[in-house]
Amino acid sequence: MNRGEPTEDERGPGRRRFMIRRKVCRFCADKELKIDYKDMKVVGQFVSERGKITPSRISGNCARHQRLLTAAVKRARNIALLPFTTARD
Repeated sequence: MNRGEPTEDERGPGRRRFMIRRKVCRFCADKELKIDYKDMKVVGQFVSERGKITPSRISGNCARHQRLLTAAVKRARNIALLPFTTARD
């Protein structure tokens, strides 16, 4: 039983399903890497040019580290280490 999925004959010859590789959380993989609002080299990588926090589906962070990263970005913004938005003229 194929549960509604087309068989190889129905899809056509040569068509394959691509395996999408799950991104690994950078902070879980490297235990020495810490999230600190004062470390702009680490925190700045997860903020776009427009000042938005990169979502976990893009960055690959796990839920726990995404929450810690969000809090660190917000702290860095409050003490003016990171801008809230980009300057528009």
